[in-house]
Amino acid sequence: MNFIKNLFLTNRFFFIVAILTGGMMLSYAFPFLFAFVKTGCILFAVLILIDILLLYNRSVVVTTERDVPSVLSLGDDNIITLSVRSKARIKLFVTLIDELPEQFQMRHFTIKLELSPDKPHQQTYTLRPVARGEYIFGKIHLYLTTGLGFIKRRITGASEVNVPVYPSIIQMKRYELKTFARTATEYGVKKVRRIGHSYEFEHIRQYIRGDDYRSINWKATSRRAHLMINQYEDEKSQQVYCIIDKSRVMHMPFNGLSLFDYAVNAALVISNIVLGKQDKAGLITFAETPKALIKADRSKTQLKKILDTLYKEKEGAVEANYESMYMTVRNFVNGRSLLFLYTNFESTYALQRVLPQLRRLNDQHLLVVIFFENTEITTSTSQHVETLEDIYTQVTAENYVLTKAHMVQQLKQFGIISILTKPEHLTVASINKYLELKSRGMI
Repeated sequence: MNFIKNLFLTNRFFFIVAILTGGMMLSYAFPFLFAFVKTGCILFAVLILIDILLLYNRSVVVTTERDVPSVLSLGDDNIITLSVRSKARIKLFVTLIDELPEQFQMRHFTIKLELSPDKPHQQTYTLRPVARGEYIFGKIHLYLTTGLGFIKRRITGASEVNVPVYPSIIQMKRYELKTFARTATEYGVKKVRRIGHSYEFEHIRQYIRGDDYRSINWKATSRRAHLMINQYEDEKSQQVYCIIDKSRVMHMPFNGLSLFDYAVNAALVISNIVLGKQDKAGLITFAETPKALIKADRSKTQLKKILDTLYKEKEGAVEANYESMYMTVRNFVNGRSLLFLYTNFESTYALQRVLPQLRRLNDQHLLVVIFFENTEITTSTSQHVETLEDIYTQVTAENYVLTKAHMVQQLKQFGIISILTKPEHLTVASINKYLELKSRGMI
């Protein structure tokens, strides 16, 4: 039964059968063709038997392994590696079908391979998940053919594997390396020039050309007979909270990810950098009521706690209650903190409605309001117009863009720092603002 179950006929088989059938039909009108057709049928049967013997020989053993990261990163290209090895004595032609998780909706994923005898072969492909959750990889099916190519033999390998998709760990590691290595020039991550001094003295060291002469320690210089300078370090243990709006305004998708998912990825990256700077990272999510609350801390388990919480968070379908959010921050956050508020405003009215709560938050803490450009509307402002409808569409888009810029000015008038950014640039904008505020000693 397994032999029949795993045996498949190829297109080449049916093509030869069609030719032989046509020749047999013509032999009624041209009897001399019958002998050729009969010989062809016998030869075809012999070749099929040889093909079966070659494919179902005991030496035909093909092993497969799937190397999947223990955790997939949301919104990033994750590399999957397939390792295939043939122990057969002949060259095999393989059609590989990997059962991908249903979330990708890829029904015709195939890879063509040529396997030489006892020679390992690796094949890589990338997957970009756009939703958090559990992803189940199924089995790997190999359809083997020989050079004759009349039949296929199916071999099933690699067992099912369950892989979770977390907020982007790839981005977290990449930006951590760029930030702390001070080589962050890609995607606009800036090296921010320090203005003045922080307040925490670290040690005294010998003067190096280019150091700020205002930091020279004259007493130490007189003792050592060399110019000595005071070395300062960033202030530590400052509280930084990421506050994420998970109401319906964050459902809008861009490049497969919702605004909420972009905010989740950015919050994870910022939290990791904050902890690396020896500050305390915390998290608050809210919609009609507060949802997740993680007290700012810099313990070793803090990042994992934030990661696990962000993994479970889902967007809501209701309006955000900023009064409730304000009361939560007031009661939950002790001491002056830096607050990154990830939200979105599509109209001036939406901003005016929550402005009183934002102003009160900014009086007690250092508030940074981050909201999003609509890149699709922004793109339409530069498109070529030909008809009256095109002109109307472009003018409407330009008015929308101006409204967003006006919101930034309104927040600035009340002393509230704001960032208007494209969704794909959210992480970089957040990092730059944190580094800037820390270098200026504002937190």
